[in-house]
Amino acid sequence: MTLVAESASTASVPPLAARVSAVGGSPVRDILAVTARPEVINFAGGLPAPELFDAEGVAAAYRDVLAETPARALQYSTTEGEPTLRAALAARTSLRGLATDPDDVLVTTGSQQALSLLATALIEPGDTVLVENPCYLAALQVFGFAGARIVPVPGDADGMDPRALEELVVRERPKLLYTVPTFQNPTGRTLPADRRAAIAAVAARRGLWIVEDDPYGELRFEGERVPWIASCEDAADRAVLLGSFSKVMAPGMRLGWLRAPAGLRRACAVAKQAADLHTPTVNQLAAARYLADRDLDAHVARVAGAYGERRDAMLAGLPDALPEGSVWNRPEGGMFLWVRLPDSYDTTALLPKVVEQDVAYVPGAPFHAGEPDRSTLRLCFVTQTPEEIAEGLRRLGRGLGVA
Repeated sequence: MTLVAESASTASVPPLAARVSAVGGSPVRDILAVTARPEVINFAGGLPAPELFDAEGVAAAYRDVLAETPARALQYSTTEGEPTLRAALAARTSLRGLATDPDDVLVTTGSQQALSLLATALIEPGDTVLVENPCYLAALQVFGFAGARIVPVPGDADGMDPRALEELVVRERPKLLYTVPTFQNPTGRTLPADRRAAIAAVAARRGLWIVEDDPYGELRFEGERVPWIASCEDAADRAVLLGSFSKVMAPGMRLGWLRAPAGLRRACAVAKQAADLHTPTVNQLAAARYLADRDLDAHVARVAGAYGERRDAMLAGLPDALPEGSVWNRPEGGMFLWVRLPDSYDTTALLPKVVEQDVAYVPGAPFHAGEPDRSTLRLCFVTQTPEEIAEGLRRLGRGLGVA
């Protein structure tokens, strides 16, 4: 009997999937890791202000659920979500002008998961997806992982141009359009009602799914609410509306949802079964209990009032912090505003010098699906107090060589 000698070397393991290296990580997360020092005034994050959380109310909801229905709260649940929470979400959505039945809703582990489920259900490698320009970073990641070809839709200070959208739909034959039309991340802008109706009409005329992401819409501190695209008659059979408690209740609960036509919603439920079976039961029941026992709208109004003061503080300090020729917007709500410095500035190259002053922003380049505008940057105004914002802007001015 002949024995084959074992190889002196060990074979390497197979490589990671190509999509991992192709998509990469989040620049925002990378910046937050670098600027985690407590002395840094961080305008880079997209985090709600923790001192404004209703910690007492959320804790009471968990205590009550665990005291009264522990067996249910700690058990597996249905993929679609707890019936009490789905009913509450349907009622809130209906009250805001979009008639919704509990069966129209799928509860997800944050609205980010809803995006991933939709990509799984709708996108084949090589399919085209249309996005705003600039666009929410994590959406670009999701569509990139799905193997989509991502094409930005031209627009202006009010958002995407419906005529440009239609031209792209005819030429590119996309599967879906992704949009954050209210207090958009990263720009803070809000798409006007007439453009929303025009986009719905393009989708109906040309055959297109609309994915409408609305994590910030309740955080309005001035102006009038603009109806969802999903509430347009032309969008009734082709719009998916995403919502989240992350910005109005607590991001740590990881609770989001999607409202979609039946066939697509069922496909997303199947995809969710493969991903995590269901969103944590205790979190769902606690959220439902909070909605039953507390006034979430009153809490959101208090949060929005504080955020409005912080936006005003940032707007007041920007003229002295930015170089001459800079422009910025005035968002009516949400968490972000968008700045464009003169063409000679590269905000990515400047960031290390700015961080030396113990302040940070997010460069605008990574938010662009197409050719980046390197003179842009995003500022989050909600996490710091007005006094901290004023000091952070003084540091920003020094980092940019203004002061």
